Amino acid sequence: MPKEYRTIQEVAGPLMLVRNVENVAYDELAEIELTNGEKRRCKVLEINEGNALVQLFESSTGINLESAKVRFLGRSMELGVSEDMLGRVFDGLGRPIDGGPEILPDRRADINGLPMNPAARNYPQEFIQTGVSAIDGLNTLVRGQKLPIFSASGLPHAQLAAQIARQAKVRGTTEPFVVVFAAMGITFEESDYFIQSFRETGAIDRTVMFVNLANDPAVERIATPRMALTAAEYLAFEKNMHVLVILTDITNYADALREVSAARKEVPGRRGYPGYMYTDLASLYERAGRQKGKNGSITLIPILSMPEDDKTHPIPDLTGYITEGQIILSRELYRKNIAPPIDVLPSLSRLKDKGIGEGKTREDHASTMNQLFAAYARGKEAKELMVVLGEAALTDIDKLYAQFADAFEEEYVSQGYTANRDIEETLDLGWKLLSILPRSELKRVSDRMLDQYYGKV
Repeated sequence: MPKEYRTIQEVAGPLMLVRNVENVAYDELAEIELTNGEKRRCKVLEINEGNALVQLFESSTGINLESAKVRFLGRSMELGVSEDMLGRVFDGLGRPIDGGPEILPDRRADINGLPMNPAARNYPQEFIQTGVSAIDGLNTLVRGQKLPIFSASGLPHAQLAAQIARQAKVRGTTEPFVVVFAAMGITFEESDYFIQSFRETGAIDRTVMFVNLANDPAVERIATPRMALTAAEYLAFEKNMHVLVILTDITNYADALREVSAARKEVPGRRGYPGYMYTDLASLYERAGRQKGKNGSITLIPILSMPEDDKTHPIPDLTGYITEGQIILSRELYRKNIAPPIDVLPSLSRLKDKGIGEGKTREDHASTMNQLFAAYARGKEAKELMVVLGEAALTDIDKLYAQFADAFEEEYVSQGYTANRDIEETLDLGWKLLSILPRSELKRVSDRMLDQYYGKV
């Protein structure tokens, strides 16, 4: 039986100081029992010569310092894992909030997990079809990859995330593809949007959801993505499923990290975020991947809204270092009603070359991808020139490139949030757009492929 302490010294907001404790460790769970029998959970933030600083997961209202009892449970936070989690909705601490029964776990897993040994990693190389042309055709996602979406406040990253979660599949395999979805610090409306979206399409049956709302405690927000990744590791590496983990919004998570760090009076780093934020984010992102000898995999799509649309802000900056590329949403395209407003030129998937080509997508994929990038970049330049000098200053070929850029945004990038295009449809659409340009301009595609596809689609 854990030892009980009645030595609460003070309570300051969500923090509480307990004196004269023995054998208590950092990150250990504790529970406070009030005089009316109510129990509240907390965890140890700091331990110093028999004094424990703990942070409450719930409100500190109504705690009587003299009569409340504190028990340290001798373990860090755990999640009971089971295949029964599929189709269920949990709060940020892994408790069911969908009105269903408690989960009967196969076992209990520490939510902090263990880092994956780099030597045990398998190289990500199987193509994942998301049904979104701007991702599949140009910034391809592969199984086991970490590919964040850099958004900004007011942009429709929630719709894009829900679309990818509904549509993602590994081609050429019947193995199950499940989604683990963790929402941190989002509004009730946004949370309801995701739940209803998954229910309407039946995707909820292969989804595990963890929802931490904006009015939930900051310390719970720090546990939420770890809960999700623990569930994902169990499904992927013990049940051999392919798991897509979507974490939204990483900016809210980092703000909670800053809040807890400030409460502990730690020395702040850039913009007030703790100096260990890089390490903390890496401890989340690096749990994704594939392991040798295991069929399952974890593919991770973290979503973060860049404060002030700033790519150099510490959160997107550090995320870019750890992950394999980024999908960037553009406010300019959003204003033009392009949906999803993916800005393909600064977006990047560092592993795209590994998941495309003959036997994976189609032999012409790499060539058309390079040609579309080049033509779109030149078309945007032509449009900028047109704004400065007027259309009369452009050559005929520049006018064609400007026309191509408009058609590319309206037909290729813009497809709405319900269209699910397979990769052949995306590649054929690319050829249709390239046929706007004269054949002599397509210098990045071999003559053999031009003979086979140019003007034929």
